[in-house]
Amino acid sequence: MAGEEILVLGCAGLVGLGVLGYVGLTYNRLVTLRNRVENAWAQIDVQLKRRYDLIPNLVESVKGYVKHERGTLEEITKARAQLVTGSVEEKAKANNMLTQTLKSLFAVSENYPKLQASENFKMLQEELAGTENKISYIRTAYNDSVLAYDNSIEMFPSNLIASIFGFKQKPYFEAPAEEKEAVKVKF
Repeated sequence: MAGEEILVLGCAGLVGLGVLGYVGLTYNRLVTLRNRVENAWAQIDVQLKRRYDLIPNLVESVKGYVKHERGTLEEITKARAQLVTGSVEEKAKANNMLTQTLKSLFAVSENYPKLQASENFKMLQEELAGTENKISYIRTAYNDSVLAYDNSIEMFPSNLIASIFGFKQKPYFEAPAEEKEAVKVKF
């Protein structure tokens, strides 16, 4: 009987080690995924900061030419200010607002040929376009990271470990509603 008890205790110990090993591996995988999400957000933040820094130069170069469009410039300044503080959701909302106001600025600038011809304006516009493209690419990478992370914390059995250790879902970086609508082309 003593030999059987030792065998049972040995098996129970191996099962316990297996469970402990699984918990440890799953925890480490969840931490890795969470860190990827945070790194992806940090990459977006870098590009948002770059855009934030470009905007005053753009506004200053436009001010001299576009005296009648003060409202557009004020909207850009207001959106820029909201871009640097807050949660992912708040920054995403500010980013979307800034994108819309910049589109308005570039549309308005088409009415000013001298502004369009300005080398400084062209350079700033190109830098801003490049930054916008980087933000778009990194936003996709961020959302992919969020998907992998959220799937891991929702799927069984890793969801049990995620709930024990307090892993929470992360928000997606979403496009504004008007950008999701079908494009209407008129000639």
